[in-house]
Amino acid sequence: MLRILLRRRKQSLTADDVTITDKPEVRRAVSAAALGNTMEWFDFGVYAYLAGTLGKVFFPSSSPGAQVVSTFATFAAAFLVRPLGGLIFGPLGDRIGRKRVLAATMIMMAISTFAVGFLPSYAAIGFSAPILLLICRLVQGFSTGGEYAGATTYIAEYAPDKRRGFLGSWLDFGTFVGYSLGSGMVTILTAVIGEDSMVSWGWRLPFLVAGPLGLIGLYMRLRLEETPAFQREAEQAHEEAEKARSEGGEDPVEVARQSGHGRLKEIFTQHWEAVLICMGLVLLYNVTNYMVTSYLPTFMSETLGEDDLTAQLLVLGTMIVVVLTITTVGRTSDRWGRRPVFMAGSIALIALAAPAVLLIRAGGILLPAFGCLILGLLLVCFAGTSASTLPALFPTRLRYGALSISFNISVSLFGGTTPLIASALVQATGSEMVPAYYLMAAGVIGLVASFFLHETAGKPLRGSGPMVENEEQAQQLVALSRTQAGRRARDLWIRLRHPWSGH
Repeated sequence: MLRILLRRRKQSLTADDVTITDKPEVRRAVSAAALGNTMEWFDFGVYAYLAGTLGKVFFPSSSPGAQVVSTFATFAAAFLVRPLGGLIFGPLGDRIGRKRVLAATMIMMAISTFAVGFLPSYAAIGFSAPILLLICRLVQGFSTGGEYAGATTYIAEYAPDKRRGFLGSWLDFGTFVGYSLGSGMVTILTAVIGEDSMVSWGWRLPFLVAGPLGLIGLYMRLRLEETPAFQREAEQAHEEAEKARSEGGEDPVEVARQSGHGRLKEIFTQHWEAVLICMGLVLLYNVTNYMVTSYLPTFMSETLGEDDLTAQLLVLGTMIVVVLTITTVGRTSDRWGRRPVFMAGSIALIALAAPAVLLIRAGGILLPAFGCLILGLLLVCFAGTSASTLPALFPTRLRYGALSISFNISVSLFGGTTPLIASALVQATGSEMVPAYYLMAAGVIGLVASFFLHETAGKPLRGSGPMVENEEQAQQLVALSRTQAGRRARDLWIRLRHPWSGH
């Protein structure tokens, strides 16, 4: 018994347990995944900056305030189907692979966004116009349900353990580049052709750009290989299935476990803590994100009475700050850890949300710009860390599905509805501090989730072996593992032979 116990304690890594990443493949994986996010958020940027214009085009019979609420209701409707997309695409990605599902979501996103540019207005076909807009948004939401979780999973499973934060931050770099491109295009068009022309025909142009962007993204994703973690998991599952067949048929318990229903049951029964932590962190990130990117331009122009162009430029400048700092935050999380970054950001959000909104309400340029800068720096704390933190919560065989479901439920209930709820509360209460209170509540929830978060920086993903950048790092890791295993076995032997020695 003692010999068996010592043998188990002596187990250490071998060279076969360590995956050496291929730098060109990692670059392709990060680029292709980030481009999908760029296209998705190009659409969000366009939609947020055109909220007032789209209200006039598709809901002309309403008051200006009701037009904004109606437009954001259509925006929020896309988030209601995101859990359905996550429920389908996520487990599918765990069964057939990440690459195929990411290609499918890219096609659906590109087509639905491109189609918005061809929709007739309310003046042309009446009530059918907003219905068609809603259908396009629902298709976008359904495809997006498998997009972000799949992209984060893909990058996390390709990235070396010690650089996962930095490489993962490029995904959300693509997010804010896409938003900046979309909002920047709307801002330039508004300045060049004027608001009347934007309502007449100019609003279509940004959506039509999604077609070429989607083709480029699809081409890049079709050139990708499957992730090393998924390949290992698939090979292991195949070997186990072959062994079961050779021993007299498949195990019915294992067959049920590998099925879609079995995976869903396992997610919510065995990984419910990780699901709740994921939902809390996603709420923190996305409430802040959608408040700044989707609601803030409209809040400043429609509620505070700022000029449209001024509001757009202020938020666009904030996005540029996020883009310039996001990879630095990702690299910092590799050194300091994910948990400290999330906790510091949550505390800062609780403390600074109200001062930031007060500065934005002050009017002019300088003080609102400073308020927007504060919100942007708070947002980047979560944006630069999420893509490396969330996939590490779940094991490889369930990662895509569990992350898709958790992420999209939280986004649908709290993130995507943020502009709608905030605008409705401002109208109902007449208080211009509603955005600050909403952000503070998100900060409290995020702080609780961060408190229960286990640190994963520099560690292998759950269910996967270590991933390093070169052969030298692999040898060092194997040697260190052998040394540590030997020390553990020695300490155990001493405790067993001399239980009263105090060692």
